[in-house]
Amino acid sequence: MKSLLKDVAVTPVAGSLGAEVDGLPLRDLSDEGFAVLHQALLDHQVLFVRGQHLTEQEHLDFASRWGQPMAHPVARLAGDVRVISPVEDTVDSPPTADQWHTDITYWPEPPKIGILCALTLPNAGGDTLWSSLYAAYDALSEPLRTFAEGLSALHAPSAHFVRSWTQRHGSEQGSLIEKHMAGAMLPLVRTHDETGRQALFYTGGMTIQGVAPVENELLMELFEKLVSDPNRSLRWRWAEGDVAIWDERCTNHRALSDHYPRYRLMRRCTVQGDRPFFRPSGAQEPLIVASAAEPCTPGETYK
Repeated sequence: MKSLLKDVAVTPVAGSLGAEVDGLPLRDLSDEGFAVLHQALLDHQVLFVRGQHLTEQEHLDFASRWGQPMAHPVARLAGDVRVISPVEDTVDSPPTADQWHTDITYWPEPPKIGILCALTLPNAGGDTLWSSLYAAYDALSEPLRTFAEGLSALHAPSAHFVRSWTQRHGSEQGSLIEKHMAGAMLPLVRTHDETGRQALFYTGGMTIQGVAPVENELLMELFEKLVSDPNRSLRWRWAEGDVAIWDERCTNHRALSDHYPRYRLMRRCTVQGDRPFFRPSGAQEPLIVASAAEPCTPGETYK
C-alpha cells in the first residue's frame, strides 16, 4: 500500500483480512494520518496498532474520528449512556463472547466500527479471532449467492446474550430486553456503503426468513462453516497497549475464553452505523430489502 505519510507501514497479517499498522500513533492523529488509516481499514477490514496505551479520553477521541460513538442499546434502556466501557473477565464474571458474531445486530442501526484497547492481559490465552464476511459471500456458488441475496434474517437477542448480560448487569435488565428488544430484520447479504462489496451478513443465532426450520438449520450450519474456516479468518495474540479497529459491516469476531478464570481487562467503544441494505450489482442507488427497512416490532425503542 502506498502511504501518504513517510515511515508508515501497513502489513497484512492473514490472506483474507487484517493488517498491522506501524509508524502511525493514534493519539493526536492528523487528518492525513486518519485518511491513511481509513483507507487501510477499507482494504483490510481489521487493523492492529501495537503499543498505543490510549487513555480513556484518547480512546474516545480516536473513536469519534470515525463517527458518533454509541451507547449500548440495552444499557441505554437502563439509563446508562456511556459510549465507552470496560470488558472485564474475572472468576465471577466469565467471558461471554466466545462465538462468531457481529456486534448488536438486533438493533436496526448496528455499529459500523469497533475499537478495542488491551489494558491487562492473562499470561496465556484470551486471543481474538476475526473472519471476513466478504470472503464468506465470495465462497458461495453463484446460485446460492442469488438465493441469499433475496433473503432477510431476524436478528434477536439470543438466550446466551440475555443470560450473560443479566449475569453481569442484574436480572432486572432481562425484562427490559424482553420488553424492548424484539430484534431487527436485516438483509442476509449486505452491501458495504463505502466499498460497494457484498458481504454475507451472518451472526450466530439469527433466523433466516422465508425458509423451513430444517432449511434454516442447514443454511446456518453452512454459513458457520464458511465463517469459521481458518482460510477466511485470523487470530490476534494481544499485547498490552494494542488497539484493534474493525469494520463491523463486513466481519465477524470471536473472543476466546481459554484464559478463564485468569483476569483480562479490555476497553471498548463502538461507532454508530446506518441501517444495513442490499444493492444489486449494477444498481445506481441503494435498494433496501423491504423486510429490512423496519425492526421486527416497531416501538419507541427504535424511534
